[in-house]
Amino acid sequence: MLVYHGSNHIVEIPVYHGGKSTNDYGYGFYTTENIELAKEWACADQRDGFVNSYELDWDDLKILRLNSPDYHILNWLAILTKYRSYWQSGSIAEEAKKYLQQHFFVDPSPYDIIIGYRADDSYFTFAQDFVAGTISLSKLSEAMHLGSLGEQIVLKSRAAFARIHFVEAEPAAADIYYEKKILRDREARRAYRSFRQPVSGINELYMIDIMREGIKNGDPRLR
Repeated sequence: MLVYHGSNHIVEIPVYHGGKSTNDYGYGFYTTENIELAKEWACADQRDGFVNSYELDWDDLKILRLNSPDYHILNWLAILTKYRSYWQSGSIAEEAKKYLQQHFFVDPSPYDIIIGYRADDSYFTFAQDFVAGTISLSKLSEAMHLGSLGEQIVLKSRAAFARIHFVEAEPAAADIYYEKKILRDREARRAYRSFRQPVSGINELYMIDIMREGIKNGDPRLR
């Protein structure tokens, strides 16, 4: 399969255990099957960048597919709270992070590749709002589908890095793709504001409910 990595430079040889420990899933090489999204990510700092193309052979590799029916959005969120920084302080956020990691965290270390949402810009804000207790679980699930959010494919193990091979790199123009990124993010935030305001139904679950009622993986109330 072809995957793409947006960057401000050409990356012919991805570095194992590279990147930042505070990325969505920790250290790893972050790619996507969507070349248009990769071009947006390449221009994230409002400068021209490059979209690097690779062939990836993941046959026989262990893959954690966080968006599959085997997992819940809270599993994704538990991983996000483990690695990403800049969560709100106060409210219930600190206790919520501990609860999510204790009861919903999926250890990524046995896996070669992780596939899941990219908590970029507005989407990280949506996740923060849920952890802080200001939106319900159903609202979070709705929010993650705003603005054409894409999946990312993250290489984590040495075995995965041995299976990726550089094909080519092409320029990504910031005057096109930074603007596209901003417009997509703006649209997601606009849609989020429109459905965030109405009073939630009495049966909707908030983070405080999940903690008080001891809800854990597999609980039917999460369906």
